[in-house]
Amino acid sequence: MRELQRKIISELCVSSDFDPKDEIRKSVDFMKAYLKKHAFLKTLVLGISGGQDSTLTGTLSQLAIKELRDETGNSEYQFIAVRLPYGNQADEQDAMDAIAFMKADKVVRVNIKPATDAMVESIKENGLEVSDFNRGNIKARERMIAQYGIASANKGAVVGTDHAAEAVTGFYTKFGDGGADITPLWRLDKRQGRAMLELLGAPEHLYKKKPTADLEDNRPALPDEVALGVTYEDIDNYLEGQDIDSAAAEKIEAWYLKTQHKRHSPITVYDEFWK
Repeated sequence: MRELQRKIISELCVSSDFDPKDEIRKSVDFMKAYLKKHAFLKTLVLGISGGQDSTLTGTLSQLAIKELRDETGNSEYQFIAVRLPYGNQADEQDAMDAIAFMKADKVVRVNIKPATDAMVESIKENGLEVSDFNRGNIKARERMIAQYGIASANKGAVVGTDHAAEAVTGFYTKFGDGGADITPLWRLDKRQGRAMLELLGAPEHLYKKKPTADLEDNRPALPDEVALGVTYEDIDNYLEGQDIDSAAAEKIEAWYLKTQHKRHSPITVYDEFWK
């Protein structure tokens, strides 16, 4: 095994000794414990895109909330699934199929287009250009603003979908979809999350769907694997300690090194990270 590979696996807590039933239980218990520890919280809030990660995270969130209600008799506990389209979303049906599968307690819809467009125009008024890529990151951050606004109005915590196969490449927006209170999928790679959804009985088209961030206007629904230049199969194999093609391993490690700042809290003068 490559030296950096070993370090990454340890840092992201990935294990090839995987049982989907055990990991479902671990994630659900984690979210329940978080809410119990913070007694002022009664709600879990999550944006639903209709892809594998939000479908799994939402399903686990609803399971945790249902168990808390049953165990405590407190009907205040709730899960809010949030739809956050930028105007009209091409895969809207997938998102609604995901929400129907997880049986979300409540659905809130916030169209982020007006806020995103207003922010872009406000920046451009200063004589600055806003690239399509930058605009995509603004979309992601507007979505998180909405989720925190909903959470604050409902004694809630925002749930994130980040997992090891995403974290290793930094394939998320810093303080956008990368900003959340709890991340119950942390430690899992892509195929492990898929296995959990299969066990939970999710519709196949939701976990077999090609992963896409779908943030850029000029490249709508761009597959993650195209943007990254490496497949999730290679990423998962790498994270599970297997030997993979050296070019793919080098690409994964290059992404990891380039995006270290995303996996670190805001840096202070006491951190070694910046030196």
